Amino acid sequence: MLKKLSCFLFSVSVGFAVQTYADDATTWDLSEIYATKADWAQARDSMKDDLAQIEKVKGTLGKSPKHLQKGLDTISDAYRKMQRVYSYSSMLSDEDLRNTEHLEMDQLSTISFGELGKALSWFEPEVLAIGSKKIEKFIGKNPELEKYRHTLDEILLAEPHTLDAEGEKLLAQFAATLSAPQTTYGVLANSDIPWPEIAMADGKKYRIDSQGYTRWRSSQDRALRKKVFDAYWGRWEEYRASVGSVLYAHIQNQVAMARARNYNSVLEKELSQDNLPEAVYRTLVEEVNASLPTLHRYFKLRKQIMGVDQLRYYDMYPSLVKLDKKFDYETSKQITLDAMSVLGDDWVSRQRDGMNKRWAHVYPQKGKRSGAYMNSGAYDVHPFLLLNHNDDYNGLSTLAHEWGHAMHTLYSAESQPFPTYNYATFIAEIPSTSLELILQDYMVSHAKSNQEKIFYLGEGLENLRTTFFRQAMFAEFELELYERVEKGEALTGEKMSQIYGELLKRYHGDAEGVVKIDDLYTNEWMFIPHFYNNMYVFQYATSITAGTALYDSIVKDGQAGVDNYINLLRAGSSDYPYNLLTKAGVDLATPAPYRALIKKMNAIMDEMEALLAEAS
Repeated sequence: MLKKLSCFLFSVSVGFAVQTYADDATTWDLSEIYATKADWAQARDSMKDDLAQIEKVKGTLGKSPKHLQKGLDTISDAYRKMQRVYSYSSMLSDEDLRNTEHLEMDQLSTISFGELGKALSWFEPEVLAIGSKKIEKFIGKNPELEKYRHTLDEILLAEPHTLDAEGEKLLAQFAATLSAPQTTYGVLANSDIPWPEIAMADGKKYRIDSQGYTRWRSSQDRALRKKVFDAYWGRWEEYRASVGSVLYAHIQNQVAMARARNYNSVLEKELSQDNLPEAVYRTLVEEVNASLPTLHRYFKLRKQIMGVDQLRYYDMYPSLVKLDKKFDYETSKQITLDAMSVLGDDWVSRQRDGMNKRWAHVYPQKGKRSGAYMNSGAYDVHPFLLLNHNDDYNGLSTLAHEWGHAMHTLYSAESQPFPTYNYATFIAEIPSTSLELILQDYMVSHAKSNQEKIFYLGEGLENLRTTFFRQAMFAEFELELYERVEKGEALTGEKMSQIYGELLKRYHGDAEGVVKIDDLYTNEWMFIPHFYNNMYVFQYATSITAGTALYDSIVKDGQAGVDNYINLLRAGSSDYPYNLLTKAGVDLATPAPYRALIKKMNAIMDEMEALLAEAS
């Protein structure tokens, strides 16, 4: 009925510098959700009463408008509580994935979500039995049902893919099993693999795990970068068979579920959840492939600036020019607020208020989940942010990104009731990517030298590479894996590396000598946790495309553009995301927005080349 949880996860470049601190302004205060673990346990235990109440409303929804409202209120309240329970345990576990007590709590929350799903196995079939005409009459007679209109419409839209009560109950029993591959991957990647250590120039040894890798891959020392790449991907390769088996199991699970629900493919199943036209996914892939010459132009510019004879894959991440500037957390907060002034006083005031409270877990520490995310599951509290902040520009950019999500949640929760506040991923990535664009323009306009401008412009190009081209490459890889399994093919880790390698080399122009890709690095797919979220990654690429278009509107149209942008965020999930976005003026099923983004990328390179010519 309702979306499970808004817990947006992002692959970001983070370093690893172990922090030692007590609870302070740089750690989130989860006691705002539950004062103690005992309170969490009590809340989880009370879900039994909620399940009993759900059982009581079973079979009553079609009796009258009042009965329908009571049933929907009961279910909505249960989900509201469950999201809060789940948010607390998952964030507590993410502080240190080695903590078995917290891991067990998180597993118990997952079990509770499964139990809720099983208890609601009758719900969608019962709504379908009532039918759209009767439900429309009920809504007309009872205005309190209006907040459930879109939820009910989503169910009715899915009628061909909804089983009877017994069938839904049977599928619900597999909830925990279906999540097992993702859980296994998380433990393996973040806890169990013994990562190698490398001696650095300071004489100290550093562990090259996911955090260490993403830190040191951007080193200005080319020999060190190669050493880090070889160590990291060499260790992954040792586990390729295991990780391949885990991902293959996940894909098989999803294919089986798609078939059980009478979908032609997993792609159709995933897109149908938000009523997205398949043309969005297909148009993205087509336009990205048509735009590879622009990507290759960027690589050639990178090669020129770096002054290397042959660009290699380990040359992708260093900044094009050196910037001796630190962005500590307090400085990063202030810069972000200053940059967002283009969105108006109300935006800045709300963001400043949240930044000055304990909503974020800021610094890296051993065992902490890598990357960054925003968790909006505690509807009655506020969003929480997990960061791994290092005092660099990437940390600043990530902060802006995650606050795009947080501000989206604040505006949506303020404007929407619980059933429609939890926006779709297709919309969710738009404010995060647009805030990165706003930050980039702010930094360029406030740069104190051409070299500093080139740095920020280069970071902007790299953001387009990783968010638009790289995520589209992931989407193309993911689609190929699913389509192969749907055709009955078997997939091993070795085969996955071969498939990924072919894409990696095409996107980077390996055959043309643009960027040479070592075979060892074709294991990179093992590093990407998003492949366990089913057709998720393409929405990074569509979102930066939409974010670019909406930001252009803000620049051109002023307050009207700002109002249009914020109204999109306020809309939550009150309509299908494709409809909301087209109402805001962006149609991602057509080539135009993608081509506008490519035009912007070429304009950035034009500006960089002019600055470089001026410097020479």
